[in-house]
Amino acid sequence: MLANLLDYDLEGLAVFCERLGEKRFRATQLFRWIHQKGASEFDAMSDLAKSLREKLTTTARIQGLAVTREHRSTDGTIKWLFDVGNGDAVEAVFIPEDDRGTLCISSQAGCAVGCRFCSTGHQGFSRNLTTGEIIAQLWFAEHSLRRLLGREDRVISNVVMMGMGEPLQNYGALLPALRTMLDDHGYGLSRRRVTVSTSGVVPMIARLGLDCPVALAVSLHAPTDALRDNLVPLNRKYPLAELLQACIDYLKYAPRDFITFEYCMLEGVNDQDSHAHALVDLVRLHGDGRPWCKFNLIPFNAFPAAALSGSSRDRITAFARILTDAGFVATVRKTRGDDIDAACGQLAGDVRDRTGVAGRIAQQRTIRLVPASVAGPGLKEV
Repeated sequence: MLANLLDYDLEGLAVFCERLGEKRFRATQLFRWIHQKGASEFDAMSDLAKSLREKLTTTARIQGLAVTREHRSTDGTIKWLFDVGNGDAVEAVFIPEDDRGTLCISSQAGCAVGCRFCSTGHQGFSRNLTTGEIIAQLWFAEHSLRRLLGREDRVISNVVMMGMGEPLQNYGALLPALRTMLDDHGYGLSRRRVTVSTSGVVPMIARLGLDCPVALAVSLHAPTDALRDNLVPLNRKYPLAELLQACIDYLKYAPRDFITFEYCMLEGVNDQDSHAHALVDLVRLHGDGRPWCKFNLIPFNAFPAAALSGSSRDRITAFARILTDAGFVATVRKTRGDDIDAACGQLAGDVRDRTGVAGRIAQQRTIRLVPASVAGPGLKEV
């Protein structure tokens, strides 16, 4: 079977080229052609020796993902549905803003964590994506956007692993994908501009800090173990004390001096003033007295299987005010892509039904995600 070169970071590609009897610098040339120029045919790689191109034709391929649907919002958001075979599909979303272009990427087809407020979790888990399937989302989006916008410079400045799946449960594929994103011969993204979002896989947070520290976002959603056990079942394995200590430890390696805590606002469940005060007490207990984290409050996007409702705007504002009065940055995520159902927590794609509810929510399989932009203490809307 031909090797898919999207599966390799630069070091992996160098090893592949050495097996072909080629010098390592050829891997750098090849890597640039694939990721910087978006080439998919070896014959187009004009500075590679003809003998190498012939070897590559018989041993390798550059295989992206088939796009089955594309939707464009009036606000500029673009959503793609990618076919990953065997009836499974994943989605990626591009969110343009004045000062950045952000791509939200999936790491799994489905998700095994099963958070109550996320339709992906309700639908169940199908399989992990390969490194090539993770990178293929960025590879396609970057180069198709360049063609669409008539640009030669980079369009995507930020990548967030916040799509379908729990990235840290697919660590073996995630790590080389992150290294490709960061490599100057690849996409050249800053560690500060690549974010991994996790529901709290504590041992892998530590590994990420050692192997490839990028920005970290943690799906918190509750200030107590009793409540988080109900909303995020993974908490029963890795309770809050362990999770927050892992976050504190991660700061030793992180490219930013804070961790982002994501908090989905659920009416009557986790949105009362008492919850906000408990949240302040929680992070102060595990910190060193300084504001070592920031909060991203996310309006809940309802779907039938969740049996939950989103908090009102006034309630979210009051909750955020308690956090900011305590000296923490709190952002309220702004809704984007409403007209194409690009809603946060509703990324479900077309994976095989593992739970029996997927058919009932098939029309709501999408994602809205806008990363918070924060500059200092205070309440901001993004």
